[in-house]
Amino acid sequence: MMKAIWNGKVVAESNDIVNVEGNAYFPIDSVKKEFLKESETHTVCHWKGTASYYDLEVDGKVNPDAVWYYPTPSGLAKSIKGRVAFWKGVEVVKD
Repeated sequence: MMKAIWNGKVVAESNDIVNVEGNAYFPIDSVKKEFLKESETHTVCHWKGTASYYDLEVDGKVNPDAVWYYPTPSGLAKSIKGRVAFWKGVEVVKD
């Protein structure tokens, strides 16, 4: 079981992980939605497409743009459709 932990809380956990470029992509359904807040940030990856972001909010603390996903990934990145990845201090561990 892989877990994503931030501010002392498990924000996602799943056995169904896709690894791309060293990042663990969790199914969106494995993320505790109460911790996600929409972000206006978008970035472009030359091969995956345009990424969108969520802020993480746990116990009143906010980690801006700590979660990213590709709403419509390119054909080369279709394995990460419907998945999110974490960074900015979010610990991803195998339990």
